[in-house]
Amino acid sequence: MAKDKTKDDGGWGKLIRDVVVILLLVLGIHSCVAKPFYIPSDSMMPVLRNGDRLIVSKYPYGWSYSSVSFHLAPKVAGRWFAKLPERGDIVVLEHPVTRIDYIKRVIGLPGDTIELRNGELSINGKPVKREVQPMLAIPVDPNLPGPDSSLFRFVNRGADGKQVLELPIVRETLPGGATFGTIDMGPGYTTDDYGPIKVPADHLFLMGDNRDGSADSRVGTNQKGLGGPVPFDAIAGRAEIISFSTDGTAEWYNPLSWFNALRSGRAGTDLRPERQSD
Repeated sequence: MAKDKTKDDGGWGKLIRDVVVILLLVLGIHSCVAKPFYIPSDSMMPVLRNGDRLIVSKYPYGWSYSSVSFHLAPKVAGRWFAKLPERGDIVVLEHPVTRIDYIKRVIGLPGDTIELRNGELSINGKPVKREVQPMLAIPVDPNLPGPDSSLFRFVNRGADGKQVLELPIVRETLPGGATFGTIDMGPGYTTDDYGPIKVPADHLFLMGDNRDGSADSRVGTNQKGLGGPVPFDAIAGRAEIISFSTDGTAEWYNPLSWFNALRSGRAGTDLRPERQSD
């Protein structure tokens, strides 16, 4: 009995159409609503650790070419329904040259004057409030410190004999009240002194919370930094929450190891900064 080629062709055509529709829906959600993001380094320590998985929302600042996932959109100027971030927001952006995804914190808005002297930040001529905190102890695991990390010199043995990171924490409070912990490794780093520089219109000044181990607006693009203030159009979205975090021990062929690799206490962490009243 001869096969009904029309029916077979229709079946394959429907399958292809359904796959295309699903891919377009995924791209639309990724680009317009939210997407997952993986933390590959220690530049945003102590709040974000290598191995954290985040949810990044795409709509808080409007949409631009950088909102489109997988870097599919050409770089064109302009932003729909634009709304500037607040100081202290953690944002995902496209590197202005390489288009690689970065994650940093908003420090300066358009018109702000940014300066650092001996690692101490000033905005518009006023020193940012700094409060030295107790040392923060974090267990060492295969993901922490991350590759090429500047934090290995802070690895010590705890009372139980296990390795821990003991980090020097300084809490900063920006104009507007956003407050968060940073890592200050002390004097002698090239990024301790910068500026003053005025943030141009439609640009943002971004820094990592690991102040002496972050390639950000203070660092040239030839050293993987952002090369100064970043165009607002390069901002892809705002980091909202940690969905889960892994310690690097998972083996892809062993599903049980996936669960054992989950770091406790990380899932559900809110990434919006605490805000104090001025």
